[in-house]
Amino acid sequence: MRSTISKLTLAAATAAFLLGAAAPSFAQTDASAPGAADTAASQPLTKAQKKAQAKAARKADRKAARAKNRAELKKLEDNGYQPAQNDPNYPQNLQNAQKKANAAAGASQ
Repeated sequence: MRSTISKLTLAAATAAFLLGAAAPSFAQTDASAPGAADTAASQPLTKAQKKAQAKAARKADRKAARAKNRAELKKLEDNGYQPAQNDPNYPQNLQNAQKKANAAAGASQ
């Protein structure tokens, strides 16, 4: 008896979830309505939209920072720095690569 009730409850919950998730996909959005460009520009952003924009901005910032770091590491590797090497002279090798990279950057300007 208990297992039958559990199965029925699970089936009902699953059906309710699926119907709830599918219904909004059939609804007409404000963007697809006629004159949506006029109403979208005049309405303030909702909390969810602001949150999504902030998340996109943070993602773009992280992506730019990673690209900058990769470019800097590539420049150092091109000038002799080997980060994967277990080197007891680590700081000196890095500093030498930085000096070479800065000298090359100064010469190209």
